[in-house]
Amino acid sequence: VYLMESGGGSVQAGGGLRLSCEVSGDVYSRYCLAWFRQAPGKEREGVAAIDNDGTTDLADSVQGRFTISKDNAKNILYLQMNSLKPEDTAMYYCAAEVACPSAYVFRLGRPTNWGQGTQVNVSS
Repeated sequence: VYLMESGGGSVQAGGGLRLSCEVSGDVYSRYCLAWFRQAPGKEREGVAAIDNDGTTDLADSVQGRFTISKDNAKNILYLQMNSLKPEDTAMYYCAAEVACPSAYVFRLGRPTNWGQGTQVNVSS
C-alpha cells in the first residue's frame, strides 16, 4: 500500500493549508481513507475519515474548519484545513484500511497502513 503525504508547512493562525495524500491505485477505490495527526507528547488522533461509499466523518475539534475529500481521477486524498489554530500543530498522516464499518469507526480506530507524514506548524 503506497501512501505519500504532501502539503504541510508553516502558517499563521487563521490561515489555511491543503494536505494531499497520493494513494496507490489498487487501494484507492476499495479502502477506507483517513487523516490522523500527532502532536508532540500527545497520542495520535483521527482527524477526518472517508469510507468507500464517500461518507465522511470529522473530529469535533475540526468540524466547520477542515474538509476531507477525494479526487477519484487522480487517486488523491485531500484535507483542506481552514481557520487553523496553534493547537492544530502536529504531524499529519494519511492512513488506509481495506474495510471499515463506517468512517466514524475508522477515524477512531488503528489503521494498518500509514504514510510517512507531513508536518503542519501553526503560529499564533
